[in-house]
Amino acid sequence: MNNLCVAVVLLFATSRASLAADVTHIRHARVFDGAAVIDDTDVLIRDGVIAQIGKDLDGGDSDVIDATGKTLVPGLIDCHVHIFAPAVLRQAAAFGVTTELDMFMAATVAKQLREEENPARADFRTAVTLATAPGGHGSQFGLAIDTLRGPGDAETFVEARIAEGADYLKIIYDDGKAAGMKFSKLSPETMAAVVIAAHAKEKLAVVHVMDQESARQAIEAGADGFAHVFCDQPADDALIKLAKQRNVFFIPTLTVMENFGGDDGTALATDPHLGPLMSGEDVAALKVRFPRRSGANANVKTAIENVRRLHAGGVRILAGTDVPNPGTLHGVSLHRELELLVEAGLTPTEALTAATAAPADAFKLADRGRIAAGKRADLVLVDGDPTRDIKATRAISAIWIAGKKFDRDGYRAMIDQRKKILAALAAPGPLLVSDFEDGPDVKSTFGTGWSISTDEIQRGKSTCSTKIIDGGADNTKHALLIKGSINPPLPWAWAGAMFSPGPSLMAPADLSGKKSISFWAKGDGKPARIMLFSRSTGFTPAFETFTPGEKWERHTFALEQFRGNTGKDITMLIFAGGVEHGPFEYRIDQVMFE
Repeated sequence: MNNLCVAVVLLFATSRASLAADVTHIRHARVFDGAAVIDDTDVLIRDGVIAQIGKDLDGGDSDVIDATGKTLVPGLIDCHVHIFAPAVLRQAAAFGVTTELDMFMAATVAKQLREEENPARADFRTAVTLATAPGGHGSQFGLAIDTLRGPGDAETFVEARIAEGADYLKIIYDDGKAAGMKFSKLSPETMAAVVIAAHAKEKLAVVHVMDQESARQAIEAGADGFAHVFCDQPADDALIKLAKQRNVFFIPTLTVMENFGGDDGTALATDPHLGPLMSGEDVAALKVRFPRRSGANANVKTAIENVRRLHAGGVRILAGTDVPNPGTLHGVSLHRELELLVEAGLTPTEALTAATAAPADAFKLADRGRIAAGKRADLVLVDGDPTRDIKATRAISAIWIAGKKFDRDGYRAMIDQRKKILAALAAPGPLLVSDFEDGPDVKSTFGTGWSISTDEIQRGKSTCSTKIIDGGADNTKHALLIKGSINPPLPWAWAGAMFSPGPSLMAPADLSGKKSISFWAKGDGKPARIMLFSRSTGFTPAFETFTPGEKWERHTFALEQFRGNTGKDITMLIFAGGVEHGPFEYRIDQVMFE
């Protein structure tokens, strides 16, 4: 195994740094308990929970932390995220976000995360599949999802979400106009029916709106809260009064609204506390901006003013980011959200409550969000006093998740190593992906490696298998056999072997120093496809066709052939069967970027 491969294996292995002792004694801390400050206080953690709080506690045989001059706050809760891969939960934890509330994710990812036990990443809750109309917002992201055509679908829809493991329901009630887009929208009756069905199963109903009138209708229908603050016009007194009476909450997501034709998140990358824990890919993600579309009226100034009015009117405000939309990053962006909430009229203490105790109350997370005896020991220790200067949340000294100390030094080392590897990927010159000589396992010299990809994720029926076999190209020992069948009913059906060049599935890799993809192929003589995905082109691949014949032949495709791809943000490469339905079988070898 070459040096680059060894580095990648070390990079993406789960850190097993020593965990904190069973008993941790934090001494002389300024404690923000979720609502108020307690000066010069000790906190004793035992077996993952907060055992005691008080002056000069006897910690016995414990891991002692001197917190003099520091502030201990509850682990931060981001109330609006999307979790596309497990790695983002570790990233969130590295920046003090110990719980993420997901508002739409693949059920398969949710299942995987729930089956794994990993103290080195944030906890999560999820809505799993959102509720939307056919052709509605949320249906455009490449996942085949259930949609609702009318009120009669609501009960069945909610039952299916609960079967997926939904902790609450997310409802899209938006036609896209505020963002200069056009989507189908649920009828008022259907939206209301989903709210009723959710409540019948004792689940919260969180609604996505972008305009004031839709918010008014959702409140009247019994919605518990909103995934965004509307920003088409200033909030009127009647709406504020109604929201207060119904005790609804708003998750403003000012961070993502700031990016609608305005500022991006790049200032976060230069923060002396946050920047060192970001890779080049992270910084690139913060630079991405939403395109300003004709007719869009969404803007952060109106959103901030509406938060100001709602908060002044006694309406509950919760902190959330809508990460990983353009210009946002898991964990990092919540610190900017807190800053924007203060700009919108919340005091620093109120902003901290919006990211701790308030979401715990709103989402019925009884075990967290506060520093109190018996609560889960999700804690963040910061230098300075964030109840006076909200930006002090960025100066993190230590993090505990369920009583286990998060290894920030290990995370920083991983980021440093990642930067070195990325420099090698982006440099000019040939870069081997796989030569398949280390069988029987399918290995790669960088990235997440190889896996199977089929249209099953969109409820298709195509199939594929891969296997290392003897007899490679150019007198080498082995090759990769890709065998399967492209089956109806989907017109865009696919199945094949997928290579992920980034640090996690769907994460981008900067291969801008490379100009082409080359490989050897041999097969059944039927047309096959090489499909290239990149973050900048979204979930729709660009592809080129090649024909693997009875003899080995080397194929080379310039990256620019794939809709002008520059290699800057490649997320996936799939060797698939052809467009036509039917069986396929071929071998590949010596896959390279050059």
